[in-house]
Amino acid sequence: MSLVLRPARPEDAALVFAFVCELAEYEQLLHEVAATEADIAAALFGANPRAFCDIAEWEGAPAGFALWFYNFSSFVGRHGIYLEDLFVRPAFRGRGIAKALMQHLARRCLDEDLGRFEWSVLNWNEPAIRVYRALGAEPKSEWTLQSVSGEALRRLAGA
Repeated sequence: MSLVLRPARPEDAALVFAFVCELAEYEQLLHEVAATEADIAAALFGANPRAFCDIAEWEGAPAGFALWFYNFSSFVGRHGIYLEDLFVRPAFRGRGIAKALMQHLARRCLDEDLGRFEWSVLNWNEPAIRVYRALGAEPKSEWTLQSVSGEALRRLAGA
């Protein structure tokens, strides 16, 4: 086994964008991808990055990624990590890559004294849910994710 986890570098922008598109296709949400490779490059590698990415390579080949950012809990009084995207290419699944990426971020939480590690999963994604439960994750069923975007966001902003 040869698994390497590393931070994404500016020259990885196309790869990260490809991972995003592959994840969106898997989730049947490719039609919702509005980002471009340039958007990903600016968000991850611009002057003031607010999102971060780790790449998983299996025997030198790009196998998956975790895209994340810091959030904050006023109840805990500390920052945490929110995992926005986790994806392992189908050919590399079953090798513990997703688990390794999750463990890597959990270690970051401990190393940085962060309060928690959170993410969302689509209700129908049973394979991912099984992995998360095996890692000790517990669903927060009393919370429902809310989102405002597009025209609704413009209306809310009074624009």
